[in-house]
Amino acid sequence: MTILTLLLFLLPTPIGRMDRITGRTFATRSEVIATHGMAATSQPLATQVAIDILKAGGSAVDAAIAANAMLCLVEPTGCGLGGDLFAIVWDAGDGALHGLNASGRSPAALTREEFERRGLASVPKRGPLPVSVPGCVDGWFELHAKFGVLPMADVLAPAIRYAREGAPITELIAYYWEKNAEKLAEYPGWKATYQPAGHSPRKGEVFKNPGLAKTLKALADGGRDAFYKGDIARTIADYVQRNGGFLAYEDLAEHTSEWVEPVALNYRGYDVWELPPNGQGIAALQILGILEGYDVAGMGFGSADYIHTFVEAKKLAFEDRARFYADPGFNEIPVAELISEEYAAQRRALIDPKRAGKSFEPGNPALEAGDTIYLTVADSAGNMISLIQSNYRGMGSGMTPDGLGFILQNRGELFDLTPGRFNSYAPKKRPFHTIIPAFITKNGKPFMSFGVMGGATQPQAHAQIVVNIVDFGMNLQEAGDAPRILHTGSSQPTGDRMTDGGVVTLESGIDYAVIRELVERKHEMGWNVGSYGGYQAILFDAVNGVYFGASESRKDGQASGY
Repeated sequence: MTILTLLLFLLPTPIGRMDRITGRTFATRSEVIATHGMAATSQPLATQVAIDILKAGGSAVDAAIAANAMLCLVEPTGCGLGGDLFAIVWDAGDGALHGLNASGRSPAALTREEFERRGLASVPKRGPLPVSVPGCVDGWFELHAKFGVLPMADVLAPAIRYAREGAPITELIAYYWEKNAEKLAEYPGWKATYQPAGHSPRKGEVFKNPGLAKTLKALADGGRDAFYKGDIARTIADYVQRNGGFLAYEDLAEHTSEWVEPVALNYRGYDVWELPPNGQGIAALQILGILEGYDVAGMGFGSADYIHTFVEAKKLAFEDRARFYADPGFNEIPVAELISEEYAAQRRALIDPKRAGKSFEPGNPALEAGDTIYLTVADSAGNMISLIQSNYRGMGSGMTPDGLGFILQNRGELFDLTPGRFNSYAPKKRPFHTIIPAFITKNGKPFMSFGVMGGATQPQAHAQIVVNIVDFGMNLQEAGDAPRILHTGSSQPTGDRMTDGGVVTLESGIDYAVIRELVERKHEMGWNVGSYGGYQAILFDAVNGVYFGASESRKDGQASGY
């Protein structure tokens, strides 16, 4: 060691010094690399279940369903059989992407006038009124029918065994479990299911859910109809109506998922794919479309110019999100126009490079004639799945049907009760959705399956992940570890408008001089912990024939391969 090297080593570490071998101050660990298969989920036991299914000859879809079922046990703070599901699947057989919208609809007997009669200006956050039909289970069986290899009984077997025998709860999930208990313990059935020992599971405590095991076993034996047309459906409907709700057996019996065409925007040679509304995925594409008109790489990661431009692009996209994103069965959604180059140029022209916008109107493209789990799996045949599943706010509505081992979702909260809008409440309608899976292809070949959990954070984080990889040259793990930008306060699909410019919060790792510059540009800066999302990703390296996996350092995630 030279004297100069020794002096540099002994000097205090300056803020932002890149002293990791990767060259990034924020890189937590190396990517996982494997040849035969890869799984990345938000909980290590779920990842291991997925890997076991792959090793047993299961497809990527088999493994994803198995992992999701496991997460219903060990991470009910983010998902469950009472929630909805969306997925994008790369099928190596036909060389194409397939999109699944497995979101449920509002009860047929619940009208907007009923909310008005009760004096409600918005749909309640919890209780029976925000409950919509759970689409998760139908989503599993739709995916399995199209892409499954192993029998569903084998796919669900690990989660059934763990639910009977119990699984230890991690520290972060235990924390959110207890926070949810403060709001949900009053609802019938919740304590019996989620506090069987008289308290929420603590870190390392083994949690059993015999009701969930029984429900999963019924699905393994009787298929999706056991959930939507059998005793489970009757139990759900009886419970909801007994407790003042409107969800009926007929709502469950009539439920169907929908296979949809994913939509793409080409960002500097990479095709970024999202699902069309009623989800918010195209907001990420709108943000990227606006950013493509700038030299983002030249701005530099973490710079005031980049953060300012990103936030303004997000504001513009979210104004359109509030106006246009809704159930396409009830509205003509101008998806192609919203993600077009021409429209991006129009919206980009509204950005002042030196001053934050306080309010924006939604655009007018021409028409022709709130917790989640994300996981991704890839198999040895080259199939990949990007899957996201959630109950929405917290653990859901709190409504926990007798003995079934899961909570019903509260997605209906996201309806707007103002008549005449795209997302206005109506019976048998799908609400605006926050959960979005993503995929990237390059030259028509699979490149990357990824997603980020976290309500309105998701499209913002999707766009940042793409920019981190494409513009800033980060690897798969770095792209997720990098400090994130979060803007809150944009107009919402529930009718609330942005009038004050909203608030920008930045994760630690952004230089204070940059924050000062953003304040000078009239951004209101805030502070936040725990709202920056949770990331998992798999990248396929076609040259070497290997998968790279990355998981979320902010949560309990694990990527693993073999």
